[in-house]
Amino acid sequence: MPEAPNTHAIAVLALTVLALVLFTREKIPLETSSLFVLVALTVGFELFPYQTEQGPLHAVDFFFGFGHEALIAVCGLMIVGHGLVRTGALEPVGRMLGRLWGVSPQFSLLLTLLLGGLLSAFVNNTPIVVLLLPILVSVSIRANTPSSSILMPMGMATLVGGMTTTIGTSTNLLVVSVAASLGLARMDMFAFFIPAGIAACVGILYLWLIAPRIMPLREAALSDTSPRLFTAQLHIPEGSFCDGKTLSEVVQKAGDQFKVQRIRRSENAYTLPLPDVLIRANDRLTLQDTPQNLKEYEQVLDAQLYSENVQVDDEHPLRAEDQQIAEIVIVQGSPLINVTLSDIRFSDRYQLTTLAIHRAGRVIESIPDSVGKIRLRIGDILLVQGAREQIAAIKREGYLLVLDATMDLPHSNKATLSLVIMAATVSAAAIGLMPIAISATLGSLVMLVTGCVHWRDIQRALSVQVILIVVASLALGKALIETGATTYVAHVFLDTTAGASPTVILSGLMLLMAVLTNIVSNNAAAVIGTPIAINIAQELALPPEAFVLAVLFGANMSYATPMAYKTNLLVMNAGGYVFSDFVRIGVPLTLIMWAVFSWLLPLIYGIGTG
Repeated sequence: MPEAPNTHAIAVLALTVLALVLFTREKIPLETSSLFVLVALTVGFELFPYQTEQGPLHAVDFFFGFGHEALIAVCGLMIVGHGLVRTGALEPVGRMLGRLWGVSPQFSLLLTLLLGGLLSAFVNNTPIVVLLLPILVSVSIRANTPSSSILMPMGMATLVGGMTTTIGTSTNLLVVSVAASLGLARMDMFAFFIPAGIAACVGILYLWLIAPRIMPLREAALSDTSPRLFTAQLHIPEGSFCDGKTLSEVVQKAGDQFKVQRIRRSENAYTLPLPDVLIRANDRLTLQDTPQNLKEYEQVLDAQLYSENVQVDDEHPLRAEDQQIAEIVIVQGSPLINVTLSDIRFSDRYQLTTLAIHRAGRVIESIPDSVGKIRLRIGDILLVQGAREQIAAIKREGYLLVLDATMDLPHSNKATLSLVIMAATVSAAAIGLMPIAISATLGSLVMLVTGCVHWRDIQRALSVQVILIVVASLALGKALIETGATTYVAHVFLDTTAGASPTVILSGLMLLMAVLTNIVSNNAAAVIGTPIAINIAQELALPPEAFVLAVLFGANMSYATPMAYKTNLLVMNAGGYVFSDFVRIGVPLTLIMWAVFSWLLPLIYGIGTG
């Protein structure tokens, strides 16, 4: 039995368990949970100092994550990647895929998966998913096929491709950095490309040939399911209820949803819709509402409904000229994150009317005003209606991701330049000219100086959630190492697997990480697992790199639940998936990747079965 841990180690282990639980709570923002962990560590060690062999462990040491090279690299790559999106540098890829889908859908799906995986090896997969989502939704609409058969495979292909290089995901950067700080040789960019590339090819074959065939058919999350709004006029005849009443009396009769935009007195005379305005015979009240509500107002107020100066009847239905329905996805960097529609005066600012909000499998109808009080979060989809030109303008700006039947992508004359900057950033790190943290920071500066991004874009590119979860995870990892908790956990793991072969122990560690990453943050699982993996390898006198990679690959297997990774949530809502769909497609993919790595890692590092 391993020696019992000290009091501080027990406290840190308890905090780690609590942190992992908090990270799974949907109602508690991940950044709030991360800040709580950071505060608990610093306050706890400040009030109850801990003495290590090298001296006292200072509480302020736990803030080292804010200056950690892994965090700097993550932030730098987020900025450079955002530059590619803002300048439309990936637009040619989207255009090419859009054309190919009309020629050969099956081959195009394979090419989409391969390109998504390849791009994600060097760019954070979120902008890749943001690029491909509207394209795939568009081609599925044109081909009259369900988008659910292609969106999830695409999203998972970017996760599979992201594990092939040290910069593919923030998880990779953290594992490599933590392992280097614990004495292992620093891994270069393509240190594990061969095993990861082999596994990625197997995974993409599964996503291409099998996943679409076992995926249940799902309707897209919104796809025009909410009623359209129509602009119409209510003509007030002589002797009707409204004749001689104030507008407030009319609203009281019609209901609180009755909203008059303007009052037309004659061909060229209009009156502001103030509550005390007196409504007269032959006035026309301009409204915007659903057909059902407009007809109800007509009956309740004894008025006549007109559209385009023609009275509405069976032969002359309501018309919505030059209006377009669109779906807006809330993605990382969107100005709509963590705000309500009322807070930012959405309808006034964007000249769009929100018809419905979709969140994780449920549609919240918007006609009641309460929809403006819903705090938006990443993955939500707004069904909006507005003028065609206005929606096209919003798409060109690139700040909101619009999902509809068109494929207008942001583009600028800086696209080629941003690609060159990204290529130089990656190449400098790949050839060993400078660490990725420095080359990414340099790349961010060049993006800024050349105008590919502006400071407001950088604010959108950086995720507070990612920053805090990285810092909190690094702090937890440091506390676990310094108090000896990782050594204790490693001994418990070895005692539990006593008698098993080294291959089984390595495989078991990877499977444990794969399960953990689908429940809690993958970054937390990686940072906590890395020092434990090194301790296990040292106890077994085996190459620690193999066990570190087991943690890295396991922590990247975020396939089985929608909350495992933020792009899963984007794909879930856009494709209309439910939780069980991720289990159905993601669990087999996890088992396939786990089996391939369980075979490759022992083979590459000479770990026997005895």
